[in-house]
Amino acid sequence: MLPQKPDKKFKRSIAESGGDDLNKCYQCATCSAVCLLTPEDHPFPRKEMLLAQWGQSDKLVADPDVWLCHQCNDCTVRCPRGARPGDVMGAIRNYSFEHYAVPGFLGKLVSKPAGLPFLMLIPILIFVFMADWSQMATFSGHVHFYDFLQNGPLEMLFMAGNFIVLLLASFGLIRFYKGMADSWKVKPEIGFIKAAIQTVLEIISHKRFGTCDTSKYRQTAHFLVFYGFFGAAATAGLALMRMEYLHFIHPEHYALSNIPSMMLYHPIKILGNASGLAMIIGIIMMATRHSNDPESAGVSTYAGKIFIWGIFGVAFTGMLIQFLRIGGLPTLAYAFYFIHLVFVFSLLWYAPYSQFGHMFYRTFAMIFARSINRMPQEQ
Repeated sequence: MLPQKPDKKFKRSIAESGGDDLNKCYQCATCSAVCLLTPEDHPFPRKEMLLAQWGQSDKLVADPDVWLCHQCNDCTVRCPRGARPGDVMGAIRNYSFEHYAVPGFLGKLVSKPAGLPFLMLIPILIFVFMADWSQMATFSGHVHFYDFLQNGPLEMLFMAGNFIVLLLASFGLIRFYKGMADSWKVKPEIGFIKAAIQTVLEIISHKRFGTCDTSKYRQTAHFLVFYGFFGAAATAGLALMRMEYLHFIHPEHYALSNIPSMMLYHPIKILGNASGLAMIIGIIMMATRHSNDPESAGVSTYAGKIFIWGIFGVAFTGMLIQFLRIGGLPTLAYAFYFIHLVFVFSLLWYAPYSQFGHMFYRTFAMIFARSINRMPQEQ
């Protein structure tokens, strides 16, 4: 058997992503003993801590247990050596979706602060060329976002961009799933579709987030952000369907440029405002927890901060522009609409390479774990 060569680059990456206390671990296995989410057979995170100390990146990027951890930090607050296993597991996850990223350079750009200006510049330049800047000088008191950025090109950009993002994400996820299958070499006990359905139902319930003792608040905060985001996405889709319906069913009354705005009591508007408010409250809960109790909340990494601020930016600007529209302030409304779109498209276009990618990778890891009967013990 050939000696295993440690991946020093991997260890540096773990240290930079919040796992700098890794070498304090002396393998007492307290973390695995207190974890309420680990399977009884070969429990985590002890073995992951050992592999990380040895620099065995190839084994860790193909380890579904890394993603079964929900970083509740029960293990971290009970670690007698202060090795912070929860933060190490989080750092391994960040390394994993950077490792599987397609194209790889985007994964590196998104994970480093130095890449942020370039990444933000792309949607900014696109919208600079798409926008009708003469509308910024409008003082009529009427706000029509269609006049500033036409919906047709915007919709085409949105659909094409999302298709490309999903295609690129699928390449990374296929590599990830194949890596787990090749590493574990266990015959599945149930099919992929059945495992996927069971996994999605579990994700919808968020029950794993409420199992641990240290960070039960994360269940509520994550629940608000998760459903708030999908509620906001549904709002955008329903608003588009309403606009297209009115235009194509009654073209003699409604041009795309004069579709009447929805009042605040319109069901679609209520859904949008409730979703935006849910995201903002969830983000504030997370930020407050990190500020007041960093020991149990875990290390605040660059990847985590930029993702949270991105979601907050989408929610805050989305709610703000409606009040600027109601207030009849076109210049400010168009300016913040521009900023809102930059946040939205940055969040979506870079999803597979940011902490948004957790949603995809955790889902596939849970599907694989369920298919081989390796899900955490039920409480």
